Amino acid sequence: METKVTSDKKEVIISIDRPTVIIGERINPTGRKKLTEVLKAGDLEMVRKEALIQVEAGADIIDCNVNAPGVNDVEILPKAIKVIQEAVDAPMCLDSPNKDALEAALKVYKGKPLVNSVSGEEASLKRMLPLVKEYDCAVIGLVQDDEGIPKNAERRVAIAHKIVERAEKAGIKRENIVIDVLTFAIGAEPKSGLDVLEAIRRIREELGVNMTMGASNISFGMPDRPIINNAWAAAVIVAGATALITDAAKIRPAILATDLILGRDRFARRFIEDHRKREQAAQQTK
Repeated sequence: METKVTSDKKEVIISIDRPTVIIGERINPTGRKKLTEVLKAGDLEMVRKEALIQVEAGADIIDCNVNAPGVNDVEILPKAIKVIQEAVDAPMCLDSPNKDALEAALKVYKGKPLVNSVSGEEASLKRMLPLVKEYDCAVIGLVQDDEGIPKNAERRVAIAHKIVERAEKAGIKRENIVIDVLTFAIGAEPKSGLDVLEAIRRIREELGVNMTMGASNISFGMPDRPIINNAWAAAVIVAGATALITDAAKIRPAILATDLILGRDRFARRFIEDHRKREQAAQQTK
């Protein structure tokens, strides 16, 4: 199963047979006061710089979320899309709960983006699936329904089936659906990790679709978060996740190491190249 996401200059393919795709998460005002303030003022220079920094750090796809109190996302999201596409070649993930903002962004986007997101909630399926079909883009499906986010593998798998079935019924090809299995913080839900890993394995076996998730959600509230995040990235990739939403600068070495072990890095070229790049950067800071 290959999910293709493109800009006007570059194609990224998400697939179990290819290296794990990194979706750069940093253009998101949640918990970032400075980014919220500049977005409210309509200043997109910070957005442009974040896109450049993330691509330099190894992000394959750039997520763009401008949703924050006081921000007119219908106006700002398409402007941000234009700024990012002028700055970098990487394809994009258009991230908004607002259908009108997404449609405004899709009208100006050059290529085939990934849309974040639709869920198993009835209102979301009815609102978002026609938009995805109209613009022939790829979409992230959140395993959340009208009863909330499930705490066990069984319901996660059931919601994934529902999303895929409804999307295909709406005329959306299965390869354009990427399931987000959603992860609770391990400190609050001790079984969350095991449940998600089981859900990933079953969704891979039963539906064959590509899967993603926020790679750092598992560690919220815990000490030594980078250690947990690195271990988690390796575990979900082995289970079948094919794209991770994360800060590339913090977790890419662990992702590359996992891909190397799984035979997805011929002659270790990507891992060695990244190692040399990090060594050079360390030398420059001395």
